[in-house]
Amino acid sequence: MDTPDHILVVDDDRELRNLLVQVLGSHGFRVSAAADGRQMRSLLATSQPDLVVLDLMLPGEDGLSLCRDLRAKAGDGLPILMLTARAEETDRVVGLELGADDYLTKPFAARELVARIRAILRRTRSLPPNLARGDASRALAFEGWVLDTQARHLVDTAGVVVSLTGAEYRLLRVLLDHPQRVLNRDQLLDLTQGREAEAFDRSIDLLVSRLRQRLRDDARDPRYIKTVRNEGYVFCAAVQPQAVAA
Repeated sequence: MDTPDHILVVDDDRELRNLLVQVLGSHGFRVSAAADGRQMRSLLATSQPDLVVLDLMLPGEDGLSLCRDLRAKAGDGLPILMLTARAEETDRVVGLELGADDYLTKPFAARELVARIRAILRRTRSLPPNLARGDASRALAFEGWVLDTQARHLVDTAGVVVSLTGAEYRLLRVLLDHPQRVLNRDQLLDLTQGREAEAFDRSIDLLVSRLRQRLRDDARDPRYIKTVRNEGYVFCAAVQPQAVAA
């Protein structure tokens, strides 16, 4: 029998927290709950959830600070769904920039929450068919950088591993698989997410911005990922496949 996915809910509203535990439990998830960052860290020290549902507005450390901390420590290994009572675009942008995989604005329907969680888990556990390669042990190299497609991490020119979120990895993989080719935002959404969930219309722009930071690529004069006005983005460097030692 398959082990149920473990969801960690972090929300200071006791009534909502208890409701989320009940709803997610009724849909087959194993659920833990925390009221703040301290309780969240305590639970993370003793268990490894498959996904964190994280409220933006928390006492003490807020959700954005906790999201940043989770990304710094867990990399792309722990998906995050951000909950926010605010509908402003700025809050959604900041959450995505800090590494949240998706966001949901309160109030929300339980069915939508469950659908978002399942979509995120699907995306983080398998590459879309277009990204599957016959040689799973290879790497992609460009100007001294190497993307290891087996370990799913990026190595810079000094040999230092650069942490990538799952979304950043998928976007970079798509760009390296299609160098010198202009890809528009819709194509990038299809290739990286498969349209499993309705995407925020600026999510690709945010991901490109984050990926440029990882690559230390100057957005004003990018060396690797260039913007083609009114069209999309193009990866300009030459890309070479490499074997990865077993």
